[in-house]
Formats: sequence, structure tokens, C-alpha cells
Amino acid sequence: MTPPPPPTATAPTTDVTPGPAPAATPDPPAVSPVRGGLLVLVGMLLVALNLRAAVTSLGALLDEIRVGLGLSGTMAGLVTTLPTIAFAGLGALTPWLVRRWAAPRVLVLAMIALTAGQVLRAVTGSAAVFVLTSALALAGIAVANILLPMLVKQHFPHRTGLVTGAYTMALTVGTTVAAASAVPVAHAFGSWRAGLGVWAGLAALAVIPWVPLALRARAARRAADRTATPAVVAAPARVRPGRTRLGWAMAVYFGAQSLSGYAIMGWLAQLFRDAGYRPEAAGLLLAGVTALGVPVALTMPALAGRLATLRPLVLSLTAFSTAAYVGLALAPRGLAPLWVLLLALGQGAFPLILTTIGLRARTAEGTVALSAFAQSTGYVIAALGPLLVGILYEATGGWTAPLGFLLVALAVQTTAGMVIARPRYIEDER
Repeated sequence: MTPPPPPTATAPTTDVTPGPAPAATPDPPAVSPVRGGLLVLVGMLLVALNLRAAVTSLGALLDEIRVGLGLSGTMAGLVTTLPTIAFAGLGALTPWLVRRWAAPRVLVLAMIALTAGQVLRAVTGSAAVFVLTSALALAGIAVANILLPMLVKQHFPHRTGLVTGAYTMALTVGTTVAAASAVPVAHAFGSWRAGLGVWAGLAALAVIPWVPLALRARAARRAADRTATPAVVAAPARVRPGRTRLGWAMAVYFGAQSLSGYAIMGWLAQLFRDAGYRPEAAGLLLAGVTALGVPVALTMPALAGRLATLRPLVLSLTAFSTAAYVGLALAPRGLAPLWVLLLALGQGAFPLILTTIGLRARTAEGTVALSAFAQSTGYVIAALGPLLVGILYEATGGWTAPLGFLLVALAVQTTAGMVIARPRYIEDER
């Protein structure tokens, strides 16, 4: 997992004084390649731990926050919709940021924004300020969402599956821990503010590895500027995934699987309550989907990286999700643990699409462009999931129509999956 060394400057081709050129004295590297690669990996894992903690801790404490801040139903709905809005809108700006500043510098700013946003929203007494500071925190997450696949491609091109699996597992662990411990922490300190604000410490920790990496990137860019000669090679054409069939297929697959994932997170516990489970048991069953997803998140990217085509994985994930939805519709109580297991397996579509972003681009520029387009467009689609499931549930008073809608979304996901399954590259389609 050693990143490639930075390119060295090319010596001038014309000498003023004839004679043998003096031996070059290379500058000693500030950090060895092995240590540099390890630092990047640690930094990525710490960032991944933060990618959902600010979201799931808020969801766990939403009732207490509504009472504490006097949020109206409309304002509470806006707060729960903010993640998908931020991920869609702000994530699309990330390629622009990376073209102007090195990725480590952007990540430092992103994690500082996440830290500040979580602290400020935990101490404010204003509903409006709470929404604005939540948006600030989510802006940091939105940028990091896009950058991680690019960093995998840039620093670990021959370990894409392994490293993607590691950071996806970290993301899943962070999601689960925040959801499970936000309420106990709030109770221990006697305030929802503690249960919400404690995660700012984790975000601040994620800043630390990226500071030396950002300083190295800044120094490298200054050195390159000092030694640069007039450009003789035209800059590569910008990658525009929105103009390609592959880009749209990636966005639709990401959006459809995220739609189902957010719908499950938002409504599965209610489905089990309606089936006769106590609230505590329904919550545990929901947590089981996330917990069982940890090994899936670790193994799915490595498996995807070894296969010549992704069709077997796409079809297998569809089969798992289909069986789970049908089972929940016909027998939600009798075989609930089995449906939870199948849902967890089916949600392996999330680590699969994150891995595929790296597999379908040749360059770091292509990876960040594809990541930004797929995720920003996909989260627009995903925002419809919990909303439409809620509308169908309220209109019909049952779960047959909502689960039917999720089956339709799954069919769309599978169709897009067949397009992205065969090896191809976004740079070849621009």
C-alpha cells in the first residue's frame, strides 16, 4: 500500500557551460513512502468513521431535539432531509475544490467544518442556527464522501478492493456506534446536547493525520512551481461523467441502492412494530441490518476487485434483497432474523458501488469526477425513498405497497448494475 513517489523535475536540456553535469543531490523525503502510505490509510479510516455519525446520532435523538429546540414538524422534516440535500449539492463542488487545492488540504477543511458544525449545533438554542450548523457539518461529510474513492485510486491503485473494504467497514462501524450510543451518552450526561456533540471529538481526531499530509502537498506544489518549465503538453480533457452512459448508470445504481438503504433505516423498525414486536426488539432488528453489514462491507470490495465481471455480484445482491422484501411482506414476524440477514447481504450494493467507482476510472481525476457525479446525482434519487415509502404507508395503511415500490427500485438498480458490470473506463467515454 505504498503511494507512488512524486514526479521529479526534468533538468533543462541546454547548458550554458559545456562539460559534465554535476551530480544531482536529491532532497531527503520528509516522510518515507511506507510511513506516508500508512498515514494516508489511517487518515482515511478516521474520516470514514465520521461519515455518518453526525447523521445517525441526530436521528436517534430527534425527539429530544424537537422538544429542546421547539422544532416544528416542518423544521424537523427539513433536518432529516438535510443529509441527502447536502450530499447531493455540496458533493458536486468537490472536483472544483480538488482542481484548486490538494486533496489533503481539502480534507483538513472538511473535517474542521464537520467538527465546528457539530459543536455549534450542540450548544445553540436557536432552531435556525441548529439547521445552519447542521448544514455546515454535513458539508464536510459531503466533500469527504467524494474524496475517499479518489484517494484510494491515487495512493493504493493495486489495493483498491482491500482499502475500499477497510474504509467502508469503518464507515459502517461509525454509523452503528453513533446510532447505538447517542441516547445512552445523552442520558448519562442528562442532555441531548452531549449525545449530539460528543462526535465532534471524533471529527477533530480525523483532522490530525491530514495536517502533515497537507503540508507535504503544499511543499510539493511549491517545489513544482519553482522548477516548472513552460508547458509543452496540453492539459488532459476534463472528464464529464454526465455526458456518458457509464456515468449515468453509476449514478442510477448509487441512487437506487441508497434509496432502499435510507428507506430501510427510516421505516424498518416501524414495520416490525406493526408486526407485533416491542419497540426495543424492533430497534435491535434494525441495528442487526447495520451490524451484519460490517463483514459484508469488508469482503465485498475485495471480491469485486478480483472478478472479471460484476454481474454475479449484482444479480446475487438483487436476489438477497428480493427475498427479503417478499419475506417482509408475507411473514414479517415469523422469520424476522432471516429477513434481517438477507437485507444486510443485499445492502452490500453500497460497498460494491463505492469499489466500482475506482474500478471504472483510470486516473485520480476520473475517479473524483465519477465519484462526484454518481454520489451527488444518486443522493437526489435517494431522497425520494423515505418520503415515498411514508406516503404509500400512510395512504394504504400497510406495507405491501411500500415494499412493492422498493422492488421496483430494485429492478431499476439491477438494470443499471448490468451496465456497470463489465470492465470499462469513464475516460474512454468522454
